[in-house]
Amino acid sequence: MEFSSKFIENAVNEISNLPGIGKKSALRLVLFLLRQPESQSKNLANAISEMRLNVNFCKNCHNISDLDVCEICTNPRRDQSVICVVEDIRDVMAIEKTSSFNGLYHVLGGKISPIDGIGPDDLNIESLVEKVKNNPIKEVIFALSTTMEGDTTNFYIYRQISDYNIATSTIARGISVGDDLEYADEITLGRSITDRIPFEKSLKS
Repeated sequence: MEFSSKFIENAVNEISNLPGIGKKSALRLVLFLLRQPESQSKNLANAISEMRLNVNFCKNCHNISDLDVCEICTNPRRDQSVICVVEDIRDVMAIEKTSSFNGLYHVLGGKISPIDGIGPDDLNIESLVEKVKNNPIKEVIFALSTTMEGDTTNFYIYRQISDYNIATSTIARGISVGDDLEYADEITLGRSITDRIPFEKSLKS
């Protein structure tokens, strides 16, 4: 792709590094911004810069937050004794949209996948075990994607916390096998959380 401007080329190259955006899509976005008032581009640049500087990861659950501890963890109306384990920040957003869960979250930051070189030590599993060990937790809900990697991660965590006197459950299989939570509709996801089953039963199915 030939460019008559090095500035355009640089902008296209940077935007095309974003997931799901190729050079053609990046060029369309750059040309769109070029036609807009200068203030729009400046506002976009400032928003991205402020996001990188100010967004934190919650020290308790690893969710995104503007503070050291996120609003979910500090909300006194949330059930502090129930933890929903999710793979990604987007899963927290998906479950929150259903208004079907009132406990806390724990974001793993991925799932165990040896083929991708991701092991337990690469995820936020140890901090989850410490949370269960040192707090009055009654239930841990596994809400990972229904894939082989998700099931492997569920089972690994289950083994790590099985010595503690807590209930473990998994979301009901209203979510199709292989699906990610973020793509499930709110009603199906909400029912999967509400109709969760003991994790031990999922091992027999």
